[in-house]
Amino acid sequence: MALELLKNIWLVFLDIAFWLLIGLLAAGVIKSFISEESMRRWVGGRGIGSILRAALFGAPLPLCSCGVLPAAIGLHRAGASREATVSFLISTPETSVDSVVVTYALMGPVMAIFRPIAALVNAVGTGLLTTLLADESIPEKTRPVIVESCCSSREKVKIDSVESSCCASNPVKAEASCCTEKKEVADKNQANKLMQVLSYAGAELLDDISGWMAFGIVIAGIMLTFIPQDWLAQWGGGLPAMLVMLVVGIPMYICAVASTPVAAGLLVAGVSPGAVLVFLLVGPATNIASFALLKRELGLKVTLVYLFGLSGFSLMMGLLLEWLLQSQQLQIEVTLGEAHAMLPGIVSWVSAFILILLAIKPLRRAVIPQLG
Repeated sequence: MALELLKNIWLVFLDIAFWLLIGLLAAGVIKSFISEESMRRWVGGRGIGSILRAALFGAPLPLCSCGVLPAAIGLHRAGASREATVSFLISTPETSVDSVVVTYALMGPVMAIFRPIAALVNAVGTGLLTTLLADESIPEKTRPVIVESCCSSREKVKIDSVESSCCASNPVKAEASCCTEKKEVADKNQANKLMQVLSYAGAELLDDISGWMAFGIVIAGIMLTFIPQDWLAQWGGGLPAMLVMLVVGIPMYICAVASTPVAAGLLVAGVSPGAVLVFLLVGPATNIASFALLKRELGLKVTLVYLFGLSGFSLMMGLLLEWLLQSQQLQIEVTLGEAHAMLPGIVSWVSAFILILLAIKPLRRAVIPQLG
């Protein structure tokens, strides 16, 4: 039985290894090429426009429910409204590029498409609910400050010299430079950007999620080994099962990527797709530790609206998914322990060993010290 468990854990890891690498690289590109100043400009202001922009901007970002808190607090203090901040807080941890590709690998296209849509509905709906609250006295927010930093803003029009800027690849007039110098600086800047992408994807982000990712893979392997298929079907579908997942998911700390193999294991064990979707939405977006920070920054009323809005819209999207699956005769294709068969075996195995190399920090620093 122990060998069977280890085999199933390894198969689940093979399922997601290649797709996780792709997701990590995409997250690195987003992190390296989208500046904090751009984030502030996008989510600033009030009303439905800022809510939509915050939801769309946060959806692909690779941040979990704790990692998103500093970013959201920074946005709020930089001038983002309460409703935009709440929208960003929900859409960002509920979905990301890496979680979407892993969802596709383990649960097929239907869940991979519906999951980010449900996250956006959650974010926008809860953000709109926040606008119904009366304004409370809050500290005056500071205006975004344009600083002399790498790629900080397009509003910085005049640059006296390209020597002090790492953004010299942008066409700027610099009387003291020639075309050759510009090209050398541009090439160096591109190389730095590539290293930033690889360093964030293969070191910083992977270090943040590897522990919980391993936890999710082990849980999925345990479910695959010890829980007979359809055993949890006795919970039934519909609202009762979704309420159970709501109670389980709200206090839990688990990121969007790590929750995906757990959700696939729940599907294999017989939990309905709507209930699994509720778990995928509330699990990554909430945890006990984050509520105190939310209350301090946004106030008790906004925190309660955040919690109840998130819960209500998650239940609604779970019921909608169940209705769509029945009415349109769609299916959730769970391939837990089998998804690696979609790729050439060498691709899955090489991806798995690359992830192991990157995830073990001492080994990574010995082999690829540039990543950190």
